[in-house]
Amino acid sequence: MLRLVVVGESLVDIVHRADGVVEETPGGSPANTALTLGRLGRHPTLITRLAGDDRGGRVRRWLEESGVEVVAVASPRTSTAAAHLDASGAASYEFDLEWDLGEGIARLERLVSGADVVHIGSVGAVLEPGAADVAHLVRSVRGRAIVTYDPNIRPSLVDDPDRVRRRIAELVELADVVKASDEDLRWLHPGRDVVETAREWATRGPRLVVVTLGSDGAIGVTADGEVAVPAVVVDVVDTVGAGDTFMGVLIDSIVGSDGLRAWLEGSGRSIRSSDIEALLERSALAAAITVSRPGADPPRRVELAAPPVTHAAAW
Repeated sequence: MLRLVVVGESLVDIVHRADGVVEETPGGSPANTALTLGRLGRHPTLITRLAGDDRGGRVRRWLEESGVEVVAVASPRTSTAAAHLDASGAASYEFDLEWDLGEGIARLERLVSGADVVHIGSVGAVLEPGAADVAHLVRSVRGRAIVTYDPNIRPSLVDDPDRVRRRIAELVELADVVKASDEDLRWLHPGRDVVETAREWATRGPRLVVVTLGSDGAIGVTADGEVAVPAVVVDVVDTVGAGDTFMGVLIDSIVGSDGLRAWLEGSGRSIRSSDIEALLERSALAAAITVSRPGADPPRRVELAAPPVTHAAAW
Protein backbone atom coordinates (compact mmCIF):
# COMPACT_ATOMS: atom_id res chain seq x y z
CA MET A 1 0.00 0.00 0.00
CA LEU A 2 1.26 3.49 -0.85
CA ARG A 3 2.11 5.66 2.14
CA LEU A 4 0.22 8.94 2.53
CA VAL A 5 1.24 11.68 4.96
CA VAL A 6 -0.83 14.78 5.73
CA VAL A 7 0.75 17.71 7.60
CA GLY A 8 -1.37 20.39 9.23
CA GLU A 9 -3.75 21.57 11.89
CA SER A 10 -6.43 19.63 13.71
CA LEU A 11 -8.87 21.37 16.02
CA VAL A 12 -12.39 21.48 17.39
CA ASP A 13 -15.05 23.30 15.37
CA ILE A 14 -17.52 25.15 17.60
CA VAL A 15 -20.42 25.34 15.16
CA HIS A 16 -23.04 28.06 15.66
CA ARG A 17 -26.01 27.09 13.50
CA ALA A 18 -28.55 29.56 12.14
CA ASP A 19 -31.25 28.18 14.48
CA GLY A 20 -29.13 29.01 17.55
CA VAL A 21 -27.87 25.47 18.21
CA VAL A 22 -24.16 25.28 19.15
CA GLU A 23 -22.22 22.05 18.58
CA GLU A 24 -18.58 21.05 19.07
CA THR A 25 -17.12 18.70 16.46
CA PRO A 26 -13.56 17.71 15.53
CA GLY A 27 -12.16 19.36 12.40
CA GLY A 28 -9.36 21.32 10.80
CA SER A 29 -8.78 21.33 7.04
CA PRO A 30 -5.80 18.91 6.86
CA ALA A 31 -7.40 16.73 9.54
CA ASN A 32 -10.59 16.56 7.47
CA THR A 33 -8.57 15.57 4.41
CA ALA A 34 -6.79 12.86 6.40
CA LEU A 35 -10.17 11.67 7.72
CA THR A 36 -11.48 11.41 4.16
CA LEU A 37 -8.48 9.33 3.11
CA GLY A 38 -8.90 7.13 6.18
CA ARG A 39 -12.56 6.48 5.40
CA LEU A 40 -11.53 5.46 1.90
CA GLY A 41 -9.18 2.84 3.35
CA ARG A 42 -5.87 4.64 2.67
CA HIS A 43 -4.57 4.58 6.30
CA PRO A 44 -2.86 8.00 6.16
CA THR A 45 -0.56 9.48 8.79
CA LEU A 46 -1.47 12.95 10.09
CA ILE A 47 1.33 15.08 11.52
CA THR A 48 -0.41 17.67 13.66
CA ARG A 49 -0.47 19.49 17.00
CA LEU A 50 -2.80 18.44 19.83
CA ALA A 51 -3.14 18.86 23.57
CA GLY A 52 -3.80 16.04 26.00
CA ASP A 53 -7.08 17.68 27.07
CA ASP A 54 -10.61 16.42 26.52
CA ARG A 55 -10.91 18.16 23.16
CA GLY A 56 -7.60 16.75 21.99
CA GLY A 57 -8.65 13.26 23.01
CA ARG A 58 -11.89 13.62 21.10
CA VAL A 59 -10.05 14.75 17.96
CA ARG A 60 -7.59 11.85 18.21
CA ARG A 61 -10.37 9.26 18.65
CA TRP A 62 -12.34 10.74 15.73
CA LEU A 63 -9.34 10.36 13.44
CA GLU A 64 -8.18 6.97 14.67
CA GLU A 65 -11.69 5.49 14.37
CA SER A 66 -11.46 6.23 10.62
CA GLY A 67 -8.04 4.64 10.19
CA VAL A 68 -5.82 7.71 10.54
CA GLU A 69 -2.48 7.36 12.34
CA VAL A 70 -2.02 10.51 14.44
CA VAL A 71 1.48 11.83 15.14
CA ALA A 72 0.93 14.85 17.38
CA VAL A 73 3.31 17.49 18.67
CA ALA A 74 2.27 18.36 22.24
CA SER A 75 0.32 21.59 22.75
CA PRO A 76 -0.86 23.31 25.95
CA ARG A 77 -4.43 23.39 24.58
CA THR A 78 -6.32 22.07 21.61
CA SER A 79 -7.05 24.72 18.99
CA THR A 80 -10.62 25.74 18.16
CA ALA A 81 -12.48 27.35 15.27
CA ALA A 82 -15.82 29.05 15.84
CA ALA A 83 -17.86 28.38 12.70
CA HIS A 84 -20.93 30.59 12.18
CA LEU A 85 -23.43 29.17 9.68
CA ASP A 86 -25.84 31.36 7.75
CA ALA A 87 -29.27 30.30 6.53
CA SER A 88 -27.76 28.67 3.42
CA GLY A 89 -25.32 26.58 5.48
CA ALA A 90 -22.24 28.57 4.45
CA ALA A 91 -19.66 28.95 7.22
CA SER A 92 -17.45 31.82 8.39
CA TYR A 93 -14.70 31.12 10.94
CA GLU A 94 -12.98 32.68 13.95
CA PHE A 95 -9.87 30.82 15.16
CA ASP A 96 -8.04 30.27 18.44
CA LEU A 97 -5.08 28.39 17.02
CA GLU A 98 -1.34 27.99 17.52
CA TRP A 99 0.84 26.19 14.98
CA ASP A 100 4.36 25.16 15.96
CA LEU A 101 6.02 21.82 15.22
CA GLY A 102 8.52 22.34 18.02
CA GLU A 103 12.04 20.98 18.26
CA GLY A 104 11.31 17.56 16.76
CA ILE A 105 11.52 18.51 13.09
CA ALA A 106 14.25 15.92 12.42
CA ARG A 107 11.92 13.15 13.65
CA LEU A 108 9.11 14.49 11.47
CA GLU A 109 11.43 14.64 8.47
CA ARG A 110 12.16 10.95 8.95
CA LEU A 111 8.40 10.26 9.06
CA VAL A 112 7.76 11.94 5.72
CA SER A 113 10.90 10.62 4.03
CA GLY A 114 9.24 7.33 3.05
CA ALA A 115 5.95 8.86 1.91
CA ASP A 116 4.59 8.36 -1.60
CA VAL A 117 2.22 11.33 -1.24
CA VAL A 118 2.58 14.33 1.08
CA HIS A 119 -0.38 16.68 1.48
CA ILE A 120 -0.21 20.13 3.09
CA GLY A 121 -2.73 22.90 3.39
CA SER A 122 -4.62 25.69 5.03
CA VAL A 123 -3.43 27.33 8.25
CA GLY A 124 -0.55 24.93 8.90
CA ALA A 125 1.06 25.92 5.60
CA VAL A 126 1.17 29.67 6.32
CA LEU A 127 0.97 30.31 10.09
CA GLU A 128 4.36 30.83 11.69
CA PRO A 129 6.43 29.49 13.29
CA GLY A 130 5.25 26.08 12.05
CA ALA A 131 4.80 27.10 8.41
CA ALA A 132 8.57 27.28 7.89
CA ASP A 133 8.86 23.68 9.09
CA VAL A 134 6.08 22.57 6.73
CA ALA A 135 7.90 24.15 3.78
CA HIS A 136 11.11 22.41 4.91
CA LEU A 137 9.34 19.03 5.02
CA VAL A 138 7.96 19.55 1.52
CA ARG A 139 11.38 20.47 0.13
CA SER A 140 12.85 17.36 1.74
CA VAL A 141 10.55 15.07 -0.30
CA ARG A 142 10.25 17.12 -3.50
CA GLY A 143 10.93 14.87 -6.47
CA ARG A 144 10.55 11.69 -4.39
CA ALA A 145 6.90 12.00 -3.37
CA ILE A 146 3.83 13.51 -5.01
CA VAL A 147 3.12 16.78 -3.20
CA THR A 148 -0.47 18.06 -3.01
CA TYR A 149 -1.50 21.45 -1.65
CA ASP A 150 -4.77 23.16 -0.72
CA PRO A 151 -4.28 26.83 0.30
CA ASN A 152 -7.74 27.01 1.95
CA ILE A 153 -7.02 30.54 3.14
CA ARG A 154 -8.46 31.77 6.44
CA PRO A 155 -8.31 35.59 6.16
CA SER A 156 -9.14 36.10 9.85
CA LEU A 157 -5.77 34.54 10.73
CA VAL A 158 -3.73 36.56 8.23
CA ASP A 159 -1.78 39.38 9.88
CA ASP A 160 0.56 40.03 6.93
CA PRO A 161 -1.17 39.41 3.58
CA ASP A 162 1.97 40.04 1.52
CA ARG A 163 3.97 37.47 3.51
CA VAL A 164 1.17 34.91 3.20
CA ARG A 165 0.88 35.49 -0.54
CA ARG A 166 4.63 34.94 -0.92
CA ARG A 167 4.47 31.74 1.12
CA ILE A 168 1.54 30.41 -0.92
CA ALA A 169 3.37 31.22 -4.17
CA GLU A 170 6.40 29.27 -2.90
CA LEU A 171 4.29 26.24 -1.97
CA VAL A 172 2.44 26.28 -5.28
CA GLU A 173 5.78 26.00 -7.07
CA LEU A 174 6.76 23.03 -4.86
CA ALA A 175 3.49 21.13 -5.42
CA ASP A 176 2.51 18.63 -8.11
CA VAL A 177 -1.23 19.11 -7.53
CA VAL A 178 -2.93 22.24 -6.19
CA LYS A 179 -6.62 22.50 -5.34
CA ALA A 180 -7.96 25.96 -4.50
CA SER A 181 -11.41 27.48 -4.18
CA ASP A 182 -12.51 30.46 -6.21
CA GLU A 183 -12.61 32.39 -2.91
CA ASP A 184 -8.94 31.53 -2.28
CA LEU A 185 -7.92 32.82 -5.69
CA ARG A 186 -9.94 36.02 -5.37
CA TRP A 187 -8.25 36.74 -2.04
CA LEU A 188 -4.81 36.08 -3.53
CA HIS A 189 -5.42 38.08 -6.71
CA PRO A 190 -8.31 40.54 -6.26
CA GLY A 191 -9.99 41.45 -9.52
CA ARG A 192 -8.28 38.75 -11.53
CA ASP A 193 -10.13 35.91 -13.25
CA VAL A 194 -9.68 32.76 -11.18
CA VAL A 195 -9.11 30.49 -14.19
CA GLU A 196 -6.43 32.86 -15.44
CA THR A 197 -4.65 32.45 -12.10
CA ALA A 198 -4.96 28.65 -12.36
CA ARG A 199 -3.45 28.75 -15.84
CA GLU A 200 -0.50 30.74 -14.56
CA TRP A 201 0.02 28.34 -11.64
CA ALA A 202 0.06 25.41 -14.07
CA THR A 203 3.16 26.93 -15.69
CA ARG A 204 5.05 27.34 -12.41
CA GLY A 205 5.36 23.77 -11.12
CA PRO A 206 2.06 21.94 -10.61
CA ARG A 207 1.01 19.52 -13.33
CA LEU A 208 -2.63 19.84 -12.23
CA VAL A 209 -4.40 22.86 -10.76
CA VAL A 210 -8.03 22.40 -9.69
CA VAL A 211 -10.36 25.27 -8.91
CA THR A 212 -13.59 24.52 -7.03
CA LEU A 213 -16.43 26.88 -7.90
CA GLY A 214 -19.12 25.90 -5.39
CA SER A 215 -22.45 25.50 -7.16
CA ASP A 216 -20.72 26.09 -10.50
CA GLY A 217 -18.70 22.87 -10.22
CA ALA A 218 -14.93 22.62 -10.69
CA ILE A 219 -12.31 23.07 -13.36
CA GLY A 220 -9.00 21.28 -13.82
CA VAL A 221 -6.14 23.04 -15.56
CA THR A 222 -3.04 21.36 -17.01
CA ALA A 223 -0.39 22.46 -19.48
CA ASP A 224 -2.47 20.76 -22.20
CA GLY A 225 -5.83 22.39 -21.51
CA GLU A 226 -8.83 22.63 -19.20
CA VAL A 227 -11.64 20.34 -18.12
CA ALA A 228 -14.79 21.57 -16.38
CA VAL A 229 -17.40 19.52 -14.52
CA PRO A 230 -20.74 20.61 -13.02
CA ALA A 231 -21.60 20.43 -9.35
CA VAL A 232 -23.71 17.56 -8.07
CA VAL A 233 -27.10 18.96 -7.03
CA VAL A 234 -28.18 18.16 -3.45
CA ASP A 235 -29.99 19.69 -0.50
CA VAL A 236 -27.25 21.56 1.38
CA VAL A 237 -27.18 21.18 5.17
CA ASP A 238 -23.86 23.00 5.58
CA THR A 239 -20.59 23.40 3.69
CA VAL A 240 -18.25 22.42 6.55
CA GLY A 241 -15.53 20.09 5.24
CA ALA A 242 -16.71 20.12 1.61
CA GLY A 243 -13.45 21.38 0.13
CA ASP A 244 -11.40 19.06 2.34
CA THR A 245 -13.50 16.10 1.21
CA PHE A 246 -12.96 17.13 -2.42
CA MET A 247 -9.21 17.26 -1.76
CA GLY A 248 -9.13 13.88 -0.03
CA VAL A 249 -10.99 12.14 -2.84
CA LEU A 250 -8.78 13.88 -5.39
CA ILE A 251 -5.74 12.36 -3.65
CA ASP A 252 -7.43 8.96 -3.33
CA SER A 253 -8.25 8.92 -7.04
CA ILE A 254 -4.66 9.81 -7.94
CA VAL A 255 -3.28 7.13 -5.64
CA GLY A 256 -5.64 4.59 -7.21
CA SER A 257 -4.51 5.30 -10.78
CA ASP A 258 -1.13 4.09 -12.04
CA GLY A 259 -1.51 6.37 -15.06
CA LEU A 260 -2.21 9.51 -13.04
CA ARG A 261 0.66 8.83 -10.65
CA ALA A 262 3.09 8.21 -13.50
CA TRP A 263 1.98 11.43 -15.19
CA LEU A 264 2.40 13.46 -11.99
CA GLU A 265 5.81 11.90 -11.39
CA GLY A 266 6.90 13.15 -14.83
CA SER A 267 7.45 9.79 -16.49
CA GLY A 268 6.78 11.34 -19.89
CA ARG A 269 3.28 9.90 -20.17
CA SER A 270 0.46 12.14 -21.34
CA ILE A 271 -2.91 12.27 -19.61
CA ARG A 272 -6.33 12.18 -21.27
CA SER A 273 -8.92 14.87 -20.58
CA SER A 274 -11.36 12.06 -19.75
CA ASP A 275 -9.09 10.98 -16.88
CA ILE A 276 -9.10 14.49 -15.44
CA GLU A 277 -12.88 14.69 -15.91
CA ALA A 278 -13.41 11.43 -14.01
CA LEU A 279 -11.10 12.65 -11.24
CA LEU A 280 -13.09 15.87 -10.82
CA GLU A 281 -16.50 14.21 -11.07
CA ARG A 282 -15.67 11.74 -8.30
CA SER A 283 -14.34 14.50 -6.06
CA ALA A 284 -17.40 16.69 -6.70
CA LEU A 285 -19.70 13.78 -5.85
CA ALA A 286 -17.89 13.27 -2.54
CA ALA A 287 -18.16 16.97 -1.70
CA ALA A 288 -21.89 16.87 -2.48
CA ILE A 289 -22.37 13.96 -0.09
CA THR A 290 -20.56 15.90 2.64
CA VAL A 291 -22.66 19.07 2.25
CA SER A 292 -25.84 16.98 2.34
CA ARG A 293 -25.23 16.17 6.03
CA PRO A 294 -24.09 18.23 9.02
CA GLY A 295 -20.42 18.84 9.81
CA ALA A 296 -17.28 17.38 8.28
CA ASP A 297 -18.68 13.91 7.57
CA PRO A 298 -16.97 12.65 4.39
CA PRO A 299 -18.23 9.54 2.61
CA ARG A 300 -16.83 6.05 2.72
CA ARG A 301 -15.83 4.29 -0.47
CA VAL A 302 -19.12 2.41 -0.88
CA GLU A 303 -21.06 5.70 -0.85
CA LEU A 304 -19.19 6.99 -3.89
CA ALA A 305 -20.71 4.19 -5.95
CA ALA A 306 -24.26 5.48 -5.32
CA PRO A 307 -24.87 9.17 -6.17
CA PRO A 308 -27.07 11.10 -3.72
CA VAL A 309 -30.65 11.99 -4.60
CA THR A 310 -30.65 15.31 -6.45
CA HIS A 311 -32.72 18.30 -5.38
CA ALA A 312 -32.94 22.03 -5.96
CA ALA A 313 -29.69 23.34 -4.46
CA ALA A 314 -26.12 22.56 -5.50
CA TRP A 315 -22.65 22.46 -4.08
